[in-house]
Amino acid sequence: MADHIPLHPVPRSTQRRTAYYTSVPAAQRHNSRYQVEDESSHLDEMPLMMSEEGFENDESDYHTLPRARVSHRKRGLEWFICGGWKFLCASCCDWLINICRRKKELKARTVWLGCPEKCEEKYPRNAIKNQKYNFFTFIPGVLYEQFKFFLNLYFLVVSCSQFVPALKIGYLYTYWAPLGFVLAVTMVREAVDEFRRYQRDKEMNSQLYSKLTIRGKVQVKSSDIQVGDLIIVEKNQRIPSDMVFLRTSEKTGSCFIRTDQLDGETDWKLKVAVSCTQRLPALGDLFSISAYVYAQKPQLDIHSFEGTFTREDSDPTIHESLSIENTLWASTVVASGTVIGVVIYTGKETRSVMNTSNPKNKVGLLDLELNQLTKALFLALVALSIVMVTLQGFVGPWYRNLFRFLLLFSYIIPISLRVNLDMGKAAYGWMIMKDDNIPGTVVRTSTIPEELGRLVYLLTDKTGTLTQNEMIFKRLHLGTVSYGTDTMDEIQNHIVNSYSQVALVQWTESVGLTLVNRDLTSMQLKSPGGQILTYYILQVFPFTSESKRMGIIVRDESTGEITFYMKGADVAMSTIVQYNDWLEEECGNMAREGLRTLVVAKKSLTEEQYQDFENRYNQAKLSIHDRALKVAAVVESLEREMELLCLTGVEDQLQADVRPTLEMLRNAGIKIWMLTGDKLETATCIAKSSHLVSRTQDIHIFRPVISRGEAHLELNAFRRKHDCALVISGDSLEVCLKYYEHEFVELACQCPAVVCCRCSPTQKAHIVKLLQHHTGKRTCAIGDGGNDVSMIQAADCGIGIEGKEGKQASLAADFSITQFKHIGRLLMVHGRNSYKRSAALGQFVMHRGLIISTMQAVFSSVFYFASIPLYQGFLMVGYATIYTMFPVFSLVLDQDVKPEMALLYPELYKDLTKGRSLSFKTFLIWVLISIYQGGILMYGALLLFESEFVHVVAISFTALIFTELLMVALTIRTWHWLMVVAEFFSLGCYVASLAFLNEYFGIGRVSFGAFLDVAFITTVTFLWKVSAITVVSCLPLYILKYLKRKFSPPSYSKLTS
Repeated sequence: MADHIPLHPVPRSTQRRTAYYTSVPAAQRHNSRYQVEDESSHLDEMPLMMSEEGFENDESDYHTLPRARVSHRKRGLEWFICGGWKFLCASCCDWLINICRRKKELKARTVWLGCPEKCEEKYPRNAIKNQKYNFFTFIPGVLYEQFKFFLNLYFLVVSCSQFVPALKIGYLYTYWAPLGFVLAVTMVREAVDEFRRYQRDKEMNSQLYSKLTIRGKVQVKSSDIQVGDLIIVEKNQRIPSDMVFLRTSEKTGSCFIRTDQLDGETDWKLKVAVSCTQRLPALGDLFSISAYVYAQKPQLDIHSFEGTFTREDSDPTIHESLSIENTLWASTVVASGTVIGVVIYTGKETRSVMNTSNPKNKVGLLDLELNQLTKALFLALVALSIVMVTLQGFVGPWYRNLFRFLLLFSYIIPISLRVNLDMGKAAYGWMIMKDDNIPGTVVRTSTIPEELGRLVYLLTDKTGTLTQNEMIFKRLHLGTVSYGTDTMDEIQNHIVNSYSQVALVQWTESVGLTLVNRDLTSMQLKSPGGQILTYYILQVFPFTSESKRMGIIVRDESTGEITFYMKGADVAMSTIVQYNDWLEEECGNMAREGLRTLVVAKKSLTEEQYQDFENRYNQAKLSIHDRALKVAAVVESLEREMELLCLTGVEDQLQADVRPTLEMLRNAGIKIWMLTGDKLETATCIAKSSHLVSRTQDIHIFRPVISRGEAHLELNAFRRKHDCALVISGDSLEVCLKYYEHEFVELACQCPAVVCCRCSPTQKAHIVKLLQHHTGKRTCAIGDGGNDVSMIQAADCGIGIEGKEGKQASLAADFSITQFKHIGRLLMVHGRNSYKRSAALGQFVMHRGLIISTMQAVFSSVFYFASIPLYQGFLMVGYATIYTMFPVFSLVLDQDVKPEMALLYPELYKDLTKGRSLSFKTFLIWVLISIYQGGILMYGALLLFESEFVHVVAISFTALIFTELLMVALTIRTWHWLMVVAEFFSLGCYVASLAFLNEYFGIGRVSFGAFLDVAFITTVTFLWKVSAITVVSCLPLYILKYLKRKFSPPSYSKLTS
């Protein structure tokens, strides 16, 4: 991996560096290094070196290294032309938007219970809003999105020029009708998308909740909830806004909530009600007290909260400190009991909304490439017009002639390109939604189906996306004997005596040990013999990502014995338990099976030992400074020489067909990154069991780093690994990106797979943007929870899964699917077809414009460079629409391989990411074809019909229509019955129109009295001469295509033959 990353050391003055180090006493030199790292003056001078030794020992090896590659800065006019104008326009727009929508400063607040009217400030509405526009911004917004494309802006200018009499060529409708049609189609499509978004938002905002008032309960819509309201939330109901938890129907004064929509974690979180309000006799008493909550200002962090609860009408005044365990965040779901909370944050100030980014207007790569090609065509158009004026000899008002030539040749850039592509996109969306193999798939953004065929990076969530979110107990190892799922019945006899060895409730119930009751102070178990065992809970030590373990101290009611039980990850527990010879080996065995391991241990305590511990523990909890460290130190004093009870293995079941789907995506050249809010061990297990990381690959677990020096050493260690998957936590990632963004991304992109665990929603979106910025490749994000929305919206293509975690991700996504396995067909079949069809369609429409412009150029040259049109208004409109539109548009039905083949050989997808279907090379080939055919058609008409020159329009136009219809037939790879219908229908329309449009077949605006002679076009001479011209224009291309296919066949043709 290291071989590919150039490091550019810049030599510095050795004397200066030596002087700096000699000024530090030798004894301090080693210690001072880490202090120096944090001084910004020195940090930028540290490179990523090839060896740790250089960092550790030889300090004179430091060379300066720029943090990221700094390209040569363009200045002045060069900068302005190369995109500076865009930057200036964008900056002005941003400035204006900020002026109009100046952000209100977020402040801490005092919230009186049940008294929204007492709020000092006006807070945002509690409404979910995924819409891009409102009533006033819709038309300006859509017009801006359309005219920021060069193609549309060019046509707007051309159409407006027709209002100037001196520049007028033909009729106004020939320019304004196509442009109006394009804008109408776009506006209708955007309006439909926007209306759907509005309906989805309305459904969420109209959910009803019970609000507690002095007069009792009233029903209120989610969007009408205000700060200060007392809201009742039932079991399994979504919490509508951020609240402080006041009361619950549970006697314990606590409840569980599901936070998977917020942080991706599936374990239920215990929340505790404010004790002062929980103790009140009745619900209505909340209005008989005078109390308020002081809450910190709204912020991003979903894992922390600081506030106080104050009751003023008691003597003395009651003050309770509030922490994260007293909060109920919006978008979480109540899992037990009924809860009552006071609303403290609403709408865009809630944690869930602050962690989601605004939706952006996504533009496909194909659209950007076509935009570049239209710019190239514009340059060709200007060059051709200048050549014409030059050959004229700059006579008379030449600048007017120049502009008239620009208008005459304006068909080089076809307005119908956007119409065809937009209709094509709509057709692809319809095909995706009608595919019976991926039922329930919804296309929510109809502008980017081609993106599905260009993806290089797939960023996926874990919980609910790759996994089903269902844990199944698979293995229990007791040191001397191991039980699998097939031998679990044997344990039922064993369990009677050693019930304490098992920590997994659901499984214990299946073997006869049932948890009867559990509250904050005690628990009851029922043994297989029917005996009720009661335990008093003395202390609970919750799980933290740092300790990677959780513990409980219980007293047995019958014997009075005090026991300290602990369960945790093997890495944390291996140093705590007594020496044994099997734990490490068995953990490795279970991990290789993709099971999540849990080590269980116990320690018996005497009454004196417990009392001593309790005193020290309570003292530590009261300390003001370093409270967390002191508490951890006291608990650790117990965690010594514990008796190892057992090792358990649990499987989080994968979604159906996840393994073959991931393998298919890998074979298609797509790099997969897993971004999850879950723990490192869990993420690593799933990466192995899903075969995201293949069995033969090593995994490099990036050690936790907090400083620049540590990140430096760890990156150097990672650099030496070859072909290994990377597992990194969100905190370490943050440090690496702060100091070594470019180097880290470059190293990570060379990995076959990357797993980022403990990722916040905003971090997920940040990673997507990093990949887009550093690689320039197309990214796709897939997830199923509210915590994936930011990532889905940031990616070039967002896919949401409708799952157990609700619909939030699927509503915000561009494409919504019901199962992860459907992504295979969505990309390999529909993505591939959409891209290849649009590439063919786009280039064919350009060819259609180029060929007629070539004929116009030849015609003008023959007529002494006169700027008069060859074909009159309706013929030009008819050419782009009724005569050729249907056959050309039927290319959206074309396919090079059958869907089954595309799925069987995902390697075909790899070719698409190189963008060879639409490139400057393929574009140049089409330009040459157009020039050849346009020249042949016009010169052929002039050569073969010297005596009937007045009929040149009829002759050349007929040959042109025939040529276009034959070219469509030449381009098609798989015929569909609708394609045949389109060909014959267009031919029929042309033949029928000859009888009605005879006045259009004269030359120029003055027709020289040459109307179409029906008798002339029915003669054999006319027919064979037109046929001859058509054959000469098309036959060589058929021969070339046949030879190319025979001697250099494309990859797909090898499969179809």
